[in-house]
Amino acid sequence: MAEPVQTPQAFPTRIFSGIQPSGSLTLGNYLGALKRFAQKQNEGIETLYCLVDLHAITVWQDPAVLRQQTREAAAAFIASGVDPKRSILYNQSQVQAHSQLAWVLNCVARVGWMYRMTQFKDKAGSNAENSSLGLLAYPALMAADILAFKATHVPVGEDQRQHIELTRDIAAKFNHDYGVNFFPITEPLIEGVATKVMSLRDGTKKMSKSDPSDQSRINMTDTADAIAKKIRKAKTDPEPLPETVEGLDGRPDAKNLVNIYAALADMTQAQVLAQYAGAQFGTFKPALADLAVAKLGPITAEMNRLMAEPDEIDAILGRGAERADAIATPILNDVYDIVGMIRSRQV
Repeated sequence: MAEPVQTPQAFPTRIFSGIQPSGSLTLGNYLGALKRFAQKQNEGIETLYCLVDLHAITVWQDPAVLRQQTREAAAAFIASGVDPKRSILYNQSQVQAHSQLAWVLNCVARVGWMYRMTQFKDKAGSNAENSSLGLLAYPALMAADILAFKATHVPVGEDQRQHIELTRDIAAKFNHDYGVNFFPITEPLIEGVATKVMSLRDGTKKMSKSDPSDQSRINMTDTADAIAKKIRKAKTDPEPLPETVEGLDGRPDAKNLVNIYAALADMTQAQVLAQYAGAQFGTFKPALADLAVAKLGPITAEMNRLMAEPDEIDAILGRGAERADAIATPILNDVYDIVGMIRSRQV
């Protein structure tokens, strides 16, 4: 059995996160993920950001559309402030350690753990027997995404917390089973008022790129007119905005729009309400629309510019994959040593 490679205290701070390139990214992806990714990069922490195309194929994808959406997601990262020279930006399938470590972790994780995952239950529905094995094993691949780099922190939305808890369980079980202190016990980073942006049509449901109604979300590729129209038609209630944050209790649609404004303006909910207390939505919605257009307009324009040069996007992802592979391959080789695989290596 291999000797422990590191003690838990020796793990360097390393952030990993990923976005699935299936469907256009939304305002929720920007506020809950991309904006924060750029901020973490600016804190001087080592950051790896991945377009998880292997996760995308747990349900069938049109190959040409998947390639297009992967490039579009990469453009969204860059346009949102993620610098491929300062962060590592790549697509998952170009780094073999993801799928290779996933198999090892499949053999560590328990089937019962997978069946308890809320997202599997939601996506498989009542016809779980016809879902792909990949959909069931999705959380083990997610654990491999994180542990292939010994990531110590993962920025996630509240809906992904359960998967991070599973990653922690898998890492702890691996360490225990093999008597090593090899994998860190990763911590989730869930911050701010807009980590979960809700639907514009129903403030109790998450804004989702898979929602059948395009009016439920603001896409990062939407025009200024489309953004303004969607916000103008967003569901609200007849009451004016309250003076206090507590006044938003029981008003999910109002709370969602206030949260969006706060996140776009880098304000707190209280600061937004101090400015708009007593205002009707006929006043607040146009202000929110102007703010959203001002923030997203330049990002959309930069995405369009980048998408006109797909070869350059592919080159950026390729360079990122080389850097990611340089980190992950030695870790994977150590895993193989720990579990007892014979590896022929050149000196």
